[in-house]
Amino acid sequence: MGEFELIERYFKRPARQAAVGIGDDCAVWTPRPGHQLAFSADMLVEGRHFLSTVSPRSLGHKALAVNLSDLAASGATPRAFLLSLSLPRADEDWLSDFSQGLLALADAHCCELIGGDTTRGPLNIAITVMGEIPHGQAILRSTAQTGDDIYVSGHLGDARLALEVFRGHLSVPQAVFDLARARLETPIPRMSLGTSLRGLATAMADVSDGLLGDLGHILKASGVGAQLNLPALSQLMLTRQAWDCPRECWLRCVLTGGDDYELVFTAPPALQHAVEAATLGSGTPITRIGRITSDSGLILMDDNGNVVRPAFSSFDHFA
Repeated sequence: MGEFELIERYFKRPARQAAVGIGDDCAVWTPRPGHQLAFSADMLVEGRHFLSTVSPRSLGHKALAVNLSDLAASGATPRAFLLSLSLPRADEDWLSDFSQGLLALADAHCCELIGGDTTRGPLNIAITVMGEIPHGQAILRSTAQTGDDIYVSGHLGDARLALEVFRGHLSVPQAVFDLARARLETPIPRMSLGTSLRGLATAMADVSDGLLGDLGHILKASGVGAQLNLPALSQLMLTRQAWDCPRECWLRCVLTGGDDYELVFTAPPALQHAVEAATLGSGTPITRIGRITSDSGLILMDDNGNVVRPAFSSFDHFA
């Protein structure tokens, strides 16, 4: 099977929203009046971002989900994406499952595949996603304000727990591992929450490399600090309900785990009820985990008001 047959069989679809889709040298897109375009790109490399044991269907889902999560963090609505795919060989069974996982998530969010590239090489998946935001309503990292509450959506730390089990560093009950593995391999992009927070959140980021690091990006860009509450953080790990995870383990997973693809955001205390209503409408639980301070840096407080100083940091590809 050649390159163009591969595209035709597994990825080409009739253009729906695009003016020109797959089949020409360039795709063409016309944004809606009164909207700005938002773009993001992520690359998934085998052995670095995913294990060889992941199913192709789950990998297709995750490849798009991590890009959609970036749009959610800006309050954007997904519209279209480009797929660049490097493959060791044209395995029809693998391609069928991968494309089904990818396109099922795309269809769920009305995000159209409009172009890309394929080549032979080590397994590598690169996606560029495009969304739309009403003019001037993008949620940035640089606009958190002193006194804002800090929130996190969903759950943190379970994806890291699964990775530690895969690495042989931990042993957990099978039911716990199955739940954690699903969080690692099939994350849920918080699209509805992201758009619901337009006009409410002062700053936002998605948690892809760990809470410490991704909240840290907000703090640095906004020129502020943060105080996080340990009791609130202790409720964030979903698998803790089914397993007595040691404190050092869950704290490391929650703060530095990455691969959660939840949203961390800030909002004024006066808007707490509006934030809760918006998140209820999106069907996504949130937890208030701290507040923004005027002092630079981030401190962690336990339930006795003592400062906790964890001896670890968030993920960095080049650290």
